[in-house]
Amino acid sequence: MTIRRIYSFFDKLEDKVRGKLSHAPLIYALVGGVGIILFWRGIWHMADDIGMSSIISTIIGGIILLLTGVFVAAFIGNRLILTGLRGEKKLAEKTEGDIQTEESQLEGLKKTVDRIEKELSSLETDIETHHHKP
Repeated sequence: MTIRRIYSFFDKLEDKVRGKLSHAPLIYALVGGVGIILFWRGIWHMADDIGMSSIISTIIGGIILLLTGVFVAAFIGNRLILTGLRGEKKLAEKTEGDIQTEESQLEGLKKTVDRIEKELSSLETDIETHHHKP
């Protein structure tokens, strides 16, 4: 059995399991939580089995997290970084007025996108009509 077939099998299996579990969020959370805990327990015991000290574990883990970019994402979060870069307030700090302003801005953007879609559709119709003339 090739690697590609094995990957394909587990990819399809994952899609089916996710599809079924997504209809029962509490069971999904429970199954996912158990999986995460057992995974990390296995890593922990493996490090113990090979006699890895806590200092070495911390250093190796830190290096892996820094090299993969997971360190910042896990401990700070991408959303928090982006809001900081944009100078946005955290959701907890936003007032009702701030939220209403953002909602009206989003509504304005939606109207603009709708108008652009209508204009593109009109242009496409004009182009089709132009090409079909003898």
